[in-house]
Amino acid sequence: MHRIGLVVFPNFNLMGFAAITAFELVNLVLGEPAYTATVLSETGGMVMSSAGVRVESQPFGEDVFDTVMFASGAENDASSPALDAFVKRSMRTARRVAAPCSGAFVLARAGVLDGRRATTHWRYARDLQRRFPKVSVEEDQIYIVDGSVWTSAGMLATVDMVLAMIEKDCGRDVSRMVARKLVVYHQRSGGQSQFSALLELEPKSDRIQKAVDYANANLRNGLSVEELAEVAHLSPRQFSRAFSAETGYPPAKAVERLRIEAARLMLEQGRHSMDVIAEQVGFLNRDRMRRSFLRVLGQTPQDIRRSGRASRTSLANAAAGAPARPFRLTADDIDRTSNGTDDG
Repeated sequence: MHRIGLVVFPNFNLMGFAAITAFELVNLVLGEPAYTATVLSETGGMVMSSAGVRVESQPFGEDVFDTVMFASGAENDASSPALDAFVKRSMRTARRVAAPCSGAFVLARAGVLDGRRATTHWRYARDLQRRFPKVSVEEDQIYIVDGSVWTSAGMLATVDMVLAMIEKDCGRDVSRMVARKLVVYHQRSGGQSQFSALLELEPKSDRIQKAVDYANANLRNGLSVEELAEVAHLSPRQFSRAFSAETGYPPAKAVERLRIEAARLMLEQGRHSMDVIAEQVGFLNRDRMRRSFLRVLGQTPQDIRRSGRASRTSLANAAAGAPARPFRLTADDIDRTSNGTDDG
């Protein structure tokens, strides 16, 4: 039985309970209790969330948890001697300590992130780095595992992190079934960017959206203004003007960002050489890809690949440090847990 402790404090964010729901669904998938959760706070009793919802909690005590997760908050100033002490105690007693979103500030204030890699929501990343310079903040990551410490970006990145935990504890099949019950894709890799070029462009008209979709599906093409204008049924001049007005980028710059995003994902997965990636996403050669990465991201493709490798190594080390019980799902189990009546 894996014991989960979720630490809350006044004005905490309710998104932390998405993690508890994911752990709960493991129990439903397996048909037996694999996880149990306890909400904790400094004094116990009712704690008010940032949404105005109160939750019941147990006071900090001597109980030992497999995983201790520190909730994020509406503000980044949750701190007290008792909270700091509980963070440090959890580092000694728990198999892993986790902090989604601004929960990283709780860990940083207690000093347990010093010398470690960590991430947080992109809007807080620079503040985290400024206030805690001993932390190696990687602001464009979904989640990071450094030893026994897990940190993630905000909101739904919490679910990605927890699905990775479940995979390490219970196996890939169980994690996939939980993701299916949550109606999300299987968890994104930890090194994946918090940003999406497709969402950032966000055209306002169907014509320009069609051109963006075409470009994203045909990155190996030249994708000239003339080619994209033909897809949008506009003259090249009309297309360039409309595209820039709707997306904030000239067509060439937008295509470059789409290529960088596709290349970045392939680099993080580590399955192809630089030359193959450059060709497949339309950069033609690795030198041109490198120049684009430096111009847009301030990092080289090699930097991205090393970061992805470090994330995979950290996950493997985390799993090796605590052997998990091997769970196996049969075809009957999958049918049973994925039908409409079982999802409630």
